[in-house]
Amino acid sequence: MNKKLGTLSLILAALALCVSLVTLGLTLRKNEAPAQNADPTGKGEVQYVLYLGTNDKDSNAPKFSPEEAKAQVDAVLTDYFQGFTIQEATGGWVGDNGAVYHEYTLVIYLSDTDLDQVHRAADALIRTFNQSSVLIQSNLTQTEFYSTKNQ
Repeated sequence: MNKKLGTLSLILAALALCVSLVTLGLTLRKNEAPAQNADPTGKGEVQYVLYLGTNDKDSNAPKFSPEEAKAQVDAVLTDYFQGFTIQEATGGWVGDNGAVYHEYTLVIYLSDTDLDQVHRAADALIRTFNQSSVLIQSNLTQTEFYSTKNQ
């Protein structure tokens, strides 16, 4: 009977040790910082979307024509990224005085990058366009660069 009790005690001690190690590993993993472009759920990547208004923050007048604005954005983004997509939009907001304002806005899509790089590019865009800020969204997505094999 003592032999069985000793064996059972060893098994329970081994199980307790395993549970402790697993719990410690999960705790350590939880405290690790995720990779910059990693999806914390492990199901995809982060796509960054920037909304850049083009009216000067001081005058509320367009700083560049739409063509010049796209060229300026293209020049900045080329310095920071291997690829990007730019769309045209109209942004609107209500000012502190209650007036409604609209402006030509460029929407920028970035994949395969990290938030630090996005912030560096946003800093350059803020300077170039004399903005107070750039709206940045981080969206979980799955990215695939698809191409057909030789046909």
